Amino acid sequence: MPPQVLDRACAIARRCGTDAATALLHVGLLSEDAFYQALARRLGTPFLDGPIRLGDGLRYPHCLTVGAAPLALDSTALVVAAPRGAAVGRLIRAAEGLEGRPAITTPTRLRQAVFARHGEGIAAEASEALGRLRPDWSCRPGPQVLDLALAGAVLALFVALVRLPSVVGFVVLALIQALMLALLTFRLAAVGTRVAGLAGPRPVLLDDARLPTYTVVVALYREAAVVPRLVRTLARLDYPAAKLDIKFLLEADDTETAAALGTVPFPARFEVVTVPDGRPRTKPRALNVALPLARGEHLVVFDAEDVIEPDQLRRAATLFAQSPPSTACLQGRLVIDNEADGLLPRLFAIEYAALFDVLAPALAAWRMPIPLGGTSTHFRTRVLRSLHGWDAWNVTEDADLGLRLALAGYRVGDLPSSTYEEAPKRLRAWLRQRSRWMKGFLQTSYTHGRHPRAVYRRLGPAESLCALAFVPGTVASALFYPFLMAGSLGELFLAPSGEGTVLAHLTRAGAWTVFLAGLAAIWLPGIVGCLRRGWRDLLPFVALLPLYHGLVGLAAWMAMIEWLRDPHRWNKTEHGLARTSRTGALGRRPRGRVPVRSASTAPPPSPPPAG
Repeated sequence: MPPQVLDRACAIARRCGTDAATALLHVGLLSEDAFYQALARRLGTPFLDGPIRLGDGLRYPHCLTVGAAPLALDSTALVVAAPRGAAVGRLIRAAEGLEGRPAITTPTRLRQAVFARHGEGIAAEASEALGRLRPDWSCRPGPQVLDLALAGAVLALFVALVRLPSVVGFVVLALIQALMLALLTFRLAAVGTRVAGLAGPRPVLLDDARLPTYTVVVALYREAAVVPRLVRTLARLDYPAAKLDIKFLLEADDTETAAALGTVPFPARFEVVTVPDGRPRTKPRALNVALPLARGEHLVVFDAEDVIEPDQLRRAATLFAQSPPSTACLQGRLVIDNEADGLLPRLFAIEYAALFDVLAPALAAWRMPIPLGGTSTHFRTRVLRSLHGWDAWNVTEDADLGLRLALAGYRVGDLPSSTYEEAPKRLRAWLRQRSRWMKGFLQTSYTHGRHPRAVYRRLGPAESLCALAFVPGTVASALFYPFLMAGSLGELFLAPSGEGTVLAHLTRAGAWTVFLAGLAAIWLPGIVGCLRRGWRDLLPFVALLPLYHGLVGLAAWMAMIEWLRDPHRWNKTEHGLARTSRTGALGRRPRGRVPVRSASTAPPPSPPPAG
């Protein structure tokens, strides 16, 4: 190689505090094949570029961590090695004293050989490890006939008691209203909580030498349309290439996305991992396959359609360095970017602004349990492994993991960095996505509701109420919202107000209180979220949020039916359909006249830059 290229690799390594071999490969100055062929020549040993026949005694994932595995007995060598980083130099120095030198291959080929040999076991471990090691945290088995019968009986009893025209009915109704007000308090209190803003001076972030290695995981399924934008986004990350470990996770039958990724000449910091076939076909199962392969001290999960602020990883690493070890996760701010596509994306954008710019930062400030957002979730990798990863059978693995972090004594911090997402613009697609979320909340509620006393002891009173409000409370409020809203309107505006007993007047006063508090809890976070985002043009649409919550109620009933019929089915959301972008992040040119401040045209696909 030209000396100036090697000099550049050494300079990058010095600046980043890493080794020159990693810099050479991750920056893209040399291909993985060329590097390991040169290593084989240096050692005077075979380079294996075809099928690799592995021997017995393979320990997974240890073999990939150390970069070596036993070969079949009839092979030309006893061991095949694919060392990374500083291990390359150690192997060269030790080679003179070795009786049998190892054959050499690339890390990619070694991983593919291990997956080919032990794919069935890897798939089973990704699906069943949590249920085997912590059955109390697994959503399997789901509710049984006796559980459903008991829940139905309790619900019928409450309805019967509420309808009793007596003191008993009044007391039961008052207790329900008090609980609803307690749950609404979290949303209302969040409005007045001061949180870190998105504007203002750039904080002092860690320099390259002090940054840890960071693993980025993106699970893809039928996402060929967004691959060019995703690759450009990840290539623009303000993080040293030598310290990035980026993994694209593909399902075995997704040939279209594999073909789209195959057109890009990736440097070695990018890795395409085909998940071994198995059940269930869910995102958390794919993430569990990637977790043992993660080389980073920290790990972040992104979705295929995400457009990430370039400095998000550097900000997260800085926050982790400044936080106590109990801060195991940081949740980024998720933003809907295509709200000009229609009324539904506009309301979705307001909902996300309320959730991720108002509620989630407030919960983090109060050190309360937080149902995670599923993307832009940054973890300490060792903590994630100690919790046995994600529940492969839970279709909102993010909310479940947020609750498990709290139960294990960890907390989630707020990361004031935006990730732009695409919202479904058609009602059918929106309902499918939202019903999956609600079904996952049902799974999570049932999983941790099996041991309520243990959950209460682990969390404490305020934290337990918060978890009740944002997991089962979210589903319950959505299920009964249409009926409660209709009943409240009838009670408030149709029932005679000048007559009745004292209990009737108290019941009416309670209904007014809950009704107004509910509207405030819907409207105020949306207003504050829009103001914090500078979205004054969306403020008039906040008035429509009560109608939007009626659609959420419909999705909740769909989720309830699907939970009983097919609890682990994953409703896929199609991406790459957005026509508009407020920030230009989605890389789409708006058609016609749309109220957006900026938009951009996507350039043709290009390989990630070297450096």
